Amino acid sequence: MTTNARFTALAASLPSTVPFTGPEEMERRRGAPFAARLGANENGFGPSPRAIAAMQAAATEMWQYGDPASHDLRQALAAHWGCGVDNIVVGTGIDGLLGELVRLTVSAGEAIVTSLGAYPTFNYHVAGFGGRIETVPYRDDAEDLPALLARAAQVDAKLVYFANPDNPMGSWQRGADVAAALDALPEGCLLILDEAYGEFAPEEASVPLAVDDPRVIRMRTFSKGYGLAGARVGYALAAPELISAFDKVRNHFGMNRGAQAAALAALQDQDWLAHVRDEVTRARDEIARIGAAQGLTALPSATNFVALDCGGDGARARALVAALAEEGVFVRMPFVAPQDRCIRISCGPSADLDALEAALPRALARLDPVA
Repeated sequence: MTTNARFTALAASLPSTVPFTGPEEMERRRGAPFAARLGANENGFGPSPRAIAAMQAAATEMWQYGDPASHDLRQALAAHWGCGVDNIVVGTGIDGLLGELVRLTVSAGEAIVTSLGAYPTFNYHVAGFGGRIETVPYRDDAEDLPALLARAAQVDAKLVYFANPDNPMGSWQRGADVAAALDALPEGCLLILDEAYGEFAPEEASVPLAVDDPRVIRMRTFSKGYGLAGARVGYALAAPELISAFDKVRNHFGMNRGAQAAALAALQDQDWLAHVRDEVTRARDEIARIGAAQGLTALPSATNFVALDCGGDGARARALVAALAEEGVFVRMPFVAPQDRCIRISCGPSADLDALEAALPRALARLDPVA
């Protein structure tokens, strides 16, 4: 049957694709579950027990909508960051906030600038609103902020996307260098500073700018360090004039009541966050060791994942990702050369890394069978 829906010309022109294929879909296709889920950069060490208890307590109240203003969570975040509540908007993860920001700022045909091979969901939103995507290559496996800003000036970009630390490579840049580079940000252009992995970054990566600096919107999440990826809670920090504009387009009842309670409890348990950081540090070292034993080189990482250089090209890395999936281990890889020579492995508990250690030599043998 056909549909009575009349798509816009823009929607009709878009491919029927999504930024990522989820591990659940991959399990359905292979007809078996993964033994280790190390591809989505989730926090395999779990959320704070206090967050779990808060979700459980909220379960009996799930017949109620969540607070449209996320008042309690925003109050706590304001105290955490030493800013005003009017500097903070809460949304359905950074992904949801990116979509709302693009809707607010980018009209059809207007340009944004991002790194070639950077987090693809931002591009997905830009394409959905008819924006023009301008890209700049990575430099030395890191995003090149000066080049991004130079391109923004050339194309009159509305937005520049920059992640620190970076996904998919795990690299990070000194916050002081980021702040100094913003002297070259064109007038009328906004920098999106994606700090999804900020809880894992060294102190030097912190950008010394006021929360209400009009040139920047900083985006944070409870998905990574706080272990609440499935709850979908993110927030943005910016000048009040920009934050209040989100009320024009956001889904005011989009926040799950249990997720709001869990995020608040997680924020209040910084001891658990410190525990997760320690576990991630150990897991990064273990992934590097496992890779080195098989001739793969770990790139320096300030995130909860490690990029392993496979010593070849994108075709070899893709084959290794597929071979690991056949061995029951879910990992991902960068999409664009030359970064696609790597595979990307999320930090996880010992049992998952044991599964990786057992599967990796078997997967490599699929690529390089003994003659």
